[in-house]
This record gives sequence, C-alpha cells and structure tokens, in this order.
Amino acid sequence: MEITEKLRAMRLMAVNVRIETIRQMMIIGFGHIGGSMSIADVVGVLYGGAMNLDPHNPTWEDRDKLVCSKGHAGPAIYAALALRGFFPKDWLDTLNQPGTNLPSHCDRTKTPGIDLTTGSLGQGLSGAVGLALATRADGKPAYTYCIVGDGECQEGQIWEAAMVAAQYKLDHLICFIDFNDKQIDGTLEQVNDITNFAERFTAFRWNVYAVDGHDAAAILEAIEKAKTNPGKPSVIVLRTIKGKGCDFVEKMGYNHHILMPRAECEAEIARLQQEAAKIEKE
Repeated sequence: MEITEKLRAMRLMAVNVRIETIRQMMIIGFGHIGGSMSIADVVGVLYGGAMNLDPHNPTWEDRDKLVCSKGHAGPAIYAALALRGFFPKDWLDTLNQPGTNLPSHCDRTKTPGIDLTTGSLGQGLSGAVGLALATRADGKPAYTYCIVGDGECQEGQIWEAAMVAAQYKLDHLICFIDFNDKQIDGTLEQVNDITNFAERFTAFRWNVYAVDGHDAAAILEAIEKAKTNPGKPSVIVLRTIKGKGCDFVEKMGYNHHILMPRAECEAEIARLQQEAAKIEKE
C-alpha cells in the first residue's frame, strides 16, 4: 500500500472512531468523551495499518499489542476494534450497560482485542513493559504499544516502569503520551506540573519524539523512526486537544466525563460523516 493510501486509510479510521465513540456515548447518555476523542488519531494510525493484527484471531501469538493505560478512553479502542471486525459493530450500542462486553474501562476478559485490563491510572505502562519483556523472551518480533494520559504521568509507577524499560533496552516498546493538558481537577500546571515530558523521558534514557497528536502523517513518521532507533524504548509525545473532533465538547472547560445530549451528538456525527465522505473521495 502506497504511503498516501495508507495515510488516507488511517485518517478515515480516525474519523470513524470519533463517529462511533460519540454514538456509543449518545446511546448511554454520558461518558469519558474528552480523553477518548483526543486519542482518536493515534488509534486511527495504529488500527488503520500500523499494528500487525488479525481480527479473526485476536490472541494470535505474533500480533502487536496495545495497552490503553488511560483505560477510561476504552470507547475509542472499542470503536476501532469493531471497525476492524474484532466483534460485531452492534456491540457498541451496549457500552457500559448491564451484561455488556464493553465496560467503561478496558477489560481483556470481556472484549476481543483488548490485551490488558486497565483503568487504575499509572499501572498500564508497567503492564506494557511486562508484555514487551515476554514478547522478547518468546523470540517474537512484535511491538508493544501503550497509550498513557498526561495527568497519569504524575503517578510514580509510570517512572518505575520507565526505568525498567530503559534498563532492559525494550526497543520494541513504544509509548504514547496523550498530552491534552487537562485532567479531572484542572490543567497539569494547576495540579502538578509535569509538562516537560521530553526532558523527563530523555533523562530516563528513552528515545523521545514530539508531534502534533492530530496529524496522522506525523504520528506514523514518529513510529517508523522509533522502529529504526534500537537499544532503547521510545516515547511519542502527542500534543492533543481534549475532545478533538466533537465541537461542543472541545469548547467546554471541563470535558472529562459529561452528559452527551442526543441532538448535539447527532449534529456532530452528521458533520463527521461529511468529513469521512471527503476523505473517501480523495
């Protein structure tokens, strides 16, 4: 697949992830919309072609793995998994409802394609380190990816995991920081300023890349650079906007977990469908 076609598929995946994420939360009436929308582009790149996966065999031993450490952004992951065919798309209508296979936070015992149960913030990167170590011990060439929230990086366990990853030279581990600069209680600067991610991860002996987190081409280029820079784990700092792609959410000061009114959601879905149609015609 040519790079332009590859990027088009990734951009289209990101828009469709946004559509299905909004739709899930519209049906239940509320949800963690802000942080789900801010990772839609990196999710689109990963599930749009960057990851080596088999939807018909979710536990394939040679697959690349993804840990969404910020487990409350699970709806964006569910959207991508459904779009790729890991499970029926109508499952998305059951988000966080009784008997669902799609709880509000990622759960590997319920959802095909989820590689690690997450939700207790700060723990996902440790799990990703373990997966990367196990993959290497098994002699597999697969990559382990991990999406971490920016506020989540205030947890000490993130840095313990970062030290271990560097110590064991886990160059098949690629971490993404969703740097949207908002957490439940305010901005990072207001709560606990940890915004110098590049400096910190450099000090922890990681390869560091910083890109526009809503630019598929930049994200893909950073992933490819990370894969050609051996001997160290890599982190890609994604500068993002919380709620990106859902206009009424973007405009809110607080948009972590909110009510999702049907009329507003339907308008956003219609607008995004037009955006998807334009990409398809490119």
